[in-house]
Amino acid sequence: MTAHLPLTATTTCAQPRAIGSVRLLTKPVGGQTVIDGLYQKGAAKVVFPRAARGLTAVLLNTSGGVTGGDRFDYAATAGAGTHLTMTTQACERAYRAQPGEVGRVETRLTVEDDATLWWLPQETLIFDGCAMTRRLSCNLAPTARALIVEPMCVGRIAMGEDTVRGHFSDRISITQDGAPLVLDAWTLSGDMTAQMSGAAIGGGATAMVSLTYIAPDAEAHLAPIRAFLPDTGGASLLTDDTLVLRTLAPSGYHLRKTLLPILDHLTGGHLPICWRL
Repeated sequence: MTAHLPLTATTTCAQPRAIGSVRLLTKPVGGQTVIDGLYQKGAAKVVFPRAARGLTAVLLNTSGGVTGGDRFDYAATAGAGTHLTMTTQACERAYRAQPGEVGRVETRLTVEDDATLWWLPQETLIFDGCAMTRRLSCNLAPTARALIVEPMCVGRIAMGEDTVRGHFSDRISITQDGAPLVLDAWTLSGDMTAQMSGAAIGGGATAMVSLTYIAPDAEAHLAPIRAFLPDTGGASLLTDDTLVLRTLAPSGYHLRKTLLPILDHLTGGHLPICWRL
């Protein structure tokens, strides 16, 4: 027999936490990219709008954001000879967390030979009081191509949130044929606004983006992309096939004003429509 105790004013109830997972695999059929396998669970969903090029997968977080204790896990494999674009329905939100609780988001991407994967999530909005750890790993086959983008904004300027404290840790790891290619990691902890104000860190910027483009034509894109960048941005070649970019902006609006032409250029005008809504 199970005894059910009545709730009282002193009863401690755990806060509900969002958990979600997505697994996606693609394969070529008749010259088209189609789904080879799909699994989705909990607060993580994926929809597939019509696309002019390859397969586009739009990730949805039905909980509305990430707070302390949440767990999201995404994994995708672009099968040999396919083209997969992954994006998000809207900006992700890193919400205020309870003390001692951290939200975690992990993404694992695999790109097989002669395949292309574009990872194009919209901005992550960092709210005051957030605590979030995010990890992305991408492993490319020797003839694979990829475009990896991670934009973020600190605070909600339009809402008057001009001081943000909390913790946000981000790490992007890219390997090709098992060898390390790119490792981009940063952490803001404590008074994020003050840290971003430092001349050697953000110079007062509230938005930034990290972009990596890996393809045989990377060098040909370097000069055109540099022409799009403001004085607070920079682009370089790590190898003949690997272009990296980072730019800072005073707001999310200014970040998009710089980023959209760059993404249009690198995708040949095939940026997912949800980026323009």
